[in-house]
Amino acid sequence: GPMGAGKTTAIRSLSDQPPVSTEVTNTDHRQSNKDTTTVALDFGQLALKDGTAVRLYGTPGQARFSFMWEILCKGSLGVILLVDGRSATALADLEGYLDMLQRLGPGQPFVVGVGRLPVDAGAELDRLAAALAARDMAVPVFGVDVRQREDVLLLVETLLCILEMQTPESLHGVH
Repeated sequence: GPMGAGKTTAIRSLSDQPPVSTEVTNTDHRQSNKDTTTVALDFGQLALKDGTAVRLYGTPGQARFSFMWEILCKGSLGVILLVDGRSATALADLEGYLDMLQRLGPGQPFVVGVGRLPVDAGAELDRLAAALAARDMAVPVFGVDVRQREDVLLLVETLLCILEMQTPESLHGVH
């Protein structure tokens, strides 16, 4: 998702080990007034109850680092797209990332997490879900607080369920 959507925070809240982060001082205050920004990636790891390791990669949100999006999308099984629900550009951000995902990983499963929701959270979630539906995309959209482990875990678990439905034999070791 875009700069400031909460990707780094989400990985920090979910990772079972201290995450690797490439945060540096933000020099693009026109895009976001946050102090730091990711310039390469964030990396964390989550261990499932069965011992399976889920590797978590967070991309930079700035377009000037978009070459990392392609690198990280290539080997991924799925994507969690985070959007800032209070941003005036939330819908445009969603549309732009949908275009990018369709170009880099057509057919790749994904879920959408919307953080920092305004007071009328339901209306914002409905608006974003309608944009997906207009593209004939049946994609789960959740309101999340990326600081809360359970909220981020819901996104990961949902994505894993989608993956399991698409390829049950490969995820369970059945041949």
